[in-house]
Amino acid sequence: MTTVTTKTKVIDNCTPGQLPVEVITASEPVILKGLVKHWKLVELGLESTQSTVDYLKSHYNGRPSFGYFGGPEVKGRFFYDEQVTRLNYDNKQIQIDEFLDLIVATLNDSAPPSYYIASNLIDSHFPRLRAENDIDIPRPAAEFPVEQNRAGIWIGNRTTACCHYDASDNLACCMVGKRRFTLFPSDQIANLYPGPLELTPGGQALSMVDFANPDLDKYPNFAKAIAHGQIAELDAGDALFLPSMWWHQVEGLSRFNILINYWWSESPRFTGAAMNVLYHAMLSLREKPPHEKQAWKHIFDYYIFGDGEQAARHLPEQAQGFLGKLDPDKSRALRAMLLNKLNR
Repeated sequence: MTTVTTKTKVIDNCTPGQLPVEVITASEPVILKGLVKHWKLVELGLESTQSTVDYLKSHYNGRPSFGYFGGPEVKGRFFYDEQVTRLNYDNKQIQIDEFLDLIVATLNDSAPPSYYIASNLIDSHFPRLRAENDIDIPRPAAEFPVEQNRAGIWIGNRTTACCHYDASDNLACCMVGKRRFTLFPSDQIANLYPGPLELTPGGQALSMVDFANPDLDKYPNFAKAIAHGQIAELDAGDALFLPSMWWHQVEGLSRFNILINYWWSESPRFTGAAMNVLYHAMLSLREKPPHEKQAWKHIFDYYIFGDGEQAARHLPEQAQGFLGKLDPDKSRALRAMLLNKLNR
């Protein structure tokens, strides 16, 4: 078997616009059927492509954006060239109304160019769109300020965003067309064969496996990932809750596709980006002798991945320092210390 067949959990007959809090605090993906079917953009998408385009243009403020442009040979899969030294598409600035016209002009082509605007912040380019197309994300109470919801819009023809992960929770709402998400839990990273860290379309490493035609001679352990994968297929008006760090490939299956998504994190705003830990570890730990790396695994388990309070529990409060609970002041002091050490 070379394709994922397990279906993502579905909650049917959702009350439109009401997102259950127990869903977004879970650690598993779930499809919410019809959650946003009442949105104006969904209604217009079911009516016609032109009415959808006209509606978007009427809300567009004229600010340019960046779009992905690939030739017909790309077949919508934004990836690398054969040498994996450059991307297989161009990323160019364009007016969004002109971008929409390009999609419409090639809508009925048998082998159209590939067009994609990825994760464009709605409020930056469509400031009035959320008045008729928005949902409240029920966030739990937090001790410190956390990241606010970021709403993005994704526009394209038949496209594939290759498998990657994001560090934020995600509510993906299918507006126009159909979408297919292929999902894998984070423990499948080795079986997904991640690509380069420096050269990426969106900042995260991509799986090097072509899911439509997997080369199991080159990537044999992908067969193991398949056994743990899920498929989530969305119609217009459906939504998918995707917890942070799940690997996901996203396909726009129709000739014209629009998705609106929300990203957020419950981590305090003063915390750093976890990816920076990985980069620093590559510099500082990866080339150490095996016995040292094993020792550092124990140290990280003790201070970071185990019980968050164990490292400070046996110390008086006044002596805990960075081992105690972080707050904005400690975070600033820790960041200053790190910058000082890195600049030496």
